[in-house]
Amino acid sequence: MRSNGSTMHAVFVHGAGGGGWEWAIWQRVFAARGAAVRAPDLQPASGGLAATRLADYAAQVTQWCAGCADPLLLVGASLGGLLALLVAPEVKPDALVLVNPLPPAGSGQRPARAYPDIVPWGTDRSLRSTLRALPDGDDAARLLAFRRWRDDSGGVLRAAQGGVDIVAPDCPVLLLAAERDVDVPLAASRALAARFAAELDIIAGASHLGPLLGRDAAAVAERAWTWCERVIGRSVAASCLELLPVRGD
Repeated sequence: MRSNGSTMHAVFVHGAGGGGWEWAIWQRVFAARGAAVRAPDLQPASGGLAATRLADYAAQVTQWCAGCADPLLLVGASLGGLLALLVAPEVKPDALVLVNPLPPAGSGQRPARAYPDIVPWGTDRSLRSTLRALPDGDDAARLLAFRRWRDDSGGVLRAAQGGVDIVAPDCPVLLLAAERDVDVPLAASRALAARFAAELDIIAGASHLGPLLGRDAAAVAERAWTWCERVIGRSVAASCLELLPVRGD
């Protein structure tokens, strides 16, 4: 059980092939405004990446959240967005921010891909593929990404592609969708936002990675922070009112 506090705690969940480093810009923005931030790396299961499953990653995210006080903000990008949705019923965040989340079952389709047991994004990385993945990033962001890509679990990605059943989150949801995302079609993000009554914010001209690593990443993080302050402040105030004693006339 988490304790209550006055500081917003933000847990950031990265996408496949990446790491907590993807959230460096967002962490700076949120920390500068007084939030306590965490962006750990997802770790392989004891049997290695080939044996790692979606449940292994979900258990890690649940554990990260258990170490935080309320109010809790859970932020996930791509695969991390799907993981955030998956654990939300258990960790009960005060708000969710999803950045180009992989769509769960019933929320649109992604381009089908065949994933080996270990996806060699780190082993086979190249500057050319990094440029394609981050057309809206500057040279420093592209070089950082090129150096930090890692291999990931094909089993996790096959499960995500096959469709994961999700319970509707019981908290406010902001969905940030990149206009030029070739990995998660904008139509799928629209469908997901409508399904969960999420507030949809379309990031003009952005790629799949752009909201985190692109030239406008800090401005996108600012937009997310403004939304979080508004909805979490309102949610916390409502919770306090519910705890007030009821007095008769």
